[in-house]
Amino acid sequence: MQDFRRLQVWQKAHELAVEIFRLSEHFPARGGLALTNQLRRAALSIPSNIAEGAAKPTGAEFHRFLQIAMGSAAETEYQLLLARDTGVLDRVHYDDLSSRTVEIRRMLVGLAKRVAPKHPAARSTSPKPQAPQGVAPAASEPLLAGDDLPP
Repeated sequence: MQDFRRLQVWQKAHELAVEIFRLSEHFPARGGLALTNQLRRAALSIPSNIAEGAAKPTGAEFHRFLQIAMGSAAETEYQLLLARDTGVLDRVHYDDLSSRTVEIRRMLVGLAKRVAPKHPAARSTSPKPQAPQGVAPAASEPLLAGDDLPP
């Protein structure tokens, strides 16, 4: 358990959320209300999940919340793109917010790697068994929804 305020990634995510809240106050009401709400929720979710995860007693739990924050950052990236493409957000603000979001995602990935639970079996260097030559390995589960349905 640690003070989330001391995490640089939380500080940057918090600043991003504050900036998105400020800018989105000026989004037009015409059809932009749903986008405004979604963008605000996604941006707010990034530092919120970092803070909640930092309060958890184990690295595994913190890691799980960092993964959720990464998903929220990806959602924020898309909603910024949509705001730009619909004319709600100008290119200058989009470029700034998007690059900051990408930086936060990279920082989250790095932090998640540091707090991820270490499994001795995962570090094994022994090669995985290979299927005999000319025999395709069996598929354990479908790759896409519907792949397991008959033609």
